Amino acid sequence: LSTLFWRDMLLVGTAVNLALAFAALMALGFKAPLWVALTLHFAAVPYNLFLFIAIGKRARIEGSPGASFFTATALAWLIAAVVV
Repeated sequence: LSTLFWRDMLLVGTAVNLALAFAALMALGFKAPLWVALTLHFAAVPYNLFLFIAIGKRARIEGSPGASFFTATALAWLIAAVVV
């Protein structure tokens, strides 16, 4: 759970989201159609949902005291990743 949370979600997931957000801004800067920028920006949503569900399932399996922290933080990260 710890590796899934820290490495896969916070490190890799955030890097993917930042790269796609940068690509979307670059698309807008180069006068690409809005749908291209929106597609780039929201392309990581399925991956973000997968990570959130994986953390939730793993937290239920382990049932450790910190599982609720990981689940709540994963939800906050998911919301931030989709909105921002």
